Amino acid sequence: MNLSIAKEQLLTGLQAVQNVVSSRTTLPILANVLLRAEKGRLALTATDLDVTVSCEVEAQVQKPGTATVPVKKLLGIVRELNGGEIKLEVDDQHRCRIRAGASDYRLHGLPAEEFPPLPAFPEDRKVALPQETIAGMLKQTAFAASTDESRYVLNGIYFSLKEHKLTLVATDGRRLALADTDAEVAEHSQGEFIVPTKAVTELTRLAQPQGEVEIKYSGNQAAFSLRDEKGRTVFIITKLIEGNYPNYRQVIPSETKERIPLVREEFLHALRRAELMTTDKANSVKLSFTKNNLALTANSPEIGEARESIAVNYKGPDLAIAFNPRYLIEPLNALNQDEVFLELTDELSPGVLKINGPFLYVVMPMRLS
Repeated sequence: MNLSIAKEQLLTGLQAVQNVVSSRTTLPILANVLLRAEKGRLALTATDLDVTVSCEVEAQVQKPGTATVPVKKLLGIVRELNGGEIKLEVDDQHRCRIRAGASDYRLHGLPAEEFPPLPAFPEDRKVALPQETIAGMLKQTAFAASTDESRYVLNGIYFSLKEHKLTLVATDGRRLALADTDAEVAEHSQGEFIVPTKAVTELTRLAQPQGEVEIKYSGNQAAFSLRDEKGRTVFIITKLIEGNYPNYRQVIPSETKERIPLVREEFLHALRRAELMTTDKANSVKLSFTKNNLALTANSPEIGEARESIAVNYKGPDLAIAFNPRYLIEPLNALNQDEVFLELTDELSPGVLKINGPFLYVVMPMRLS
């Protein structure tokens, strides 16, 4: 293999793939990046066997071929090299020579045949969306996924491709976030699957403001192809979480009694300030609604107490309810609308946060002290 490549292109490719590589791996090949040089392109691929990320960048390929080299070392060298162009050569002994200006490095690699093969996906089960749309939906839901290992089926985001919609759901049993969007889903492409958190993190990190994402899936794996306007393509392939996702529709209240419009930024900052007076033991903020007013109070015996007051458009009966402030701060952080709506029934029923758009968030209240 022999090629020359712009430093910026090689750096872009390495930074796209290196996140999935674990620093502690029992298989040496999993610490390496697979380099595949073909006409005018260099494809870089890294995997931890659960999530695989591959990125294609432009290169001047004199001699096509494949090789694997330690990804962290290669990234470290490339990052520090001076000069705009880098030459890569790999010999029959899997030694990779890296040259730029007066710098000359040799890295010991491993045979490309040892690298885990990439799975193939059926062409008939796919759906395409703007990357900006999927990135926004992931941001609105991912924070609500469970981190509890014992509830493995909740350690990811549920994707549903049905009825000309893509729906994303995440829950940890105490709150639930849902976002959906219209999508052209052919009948044979309909289905549902659970994408683990690590793949969701990579997808969120690599999605661009422009370009398209193509989603394909088979029995136990899914692939996301991200193409941007510069012609760069990134592939994310992930194993799926096996198991049945709980019936999330049962959790969503069919009706509520009060719908209160709130200025998102004002509500968010009041919650953040009140949260400062909570502890692990006393981690609730009480919301007390009276005519045209919302009072937020938090107190813990060892720290002190907080009281915030916000003018709101509320005409209903006096109503008090308590929530874990983190469970309201996270969805408010993930949204960018100026106005949100809090729907409530009573102090014991779930609260529902909505916007003027395809998003809703259900959160269980805490006991009023």
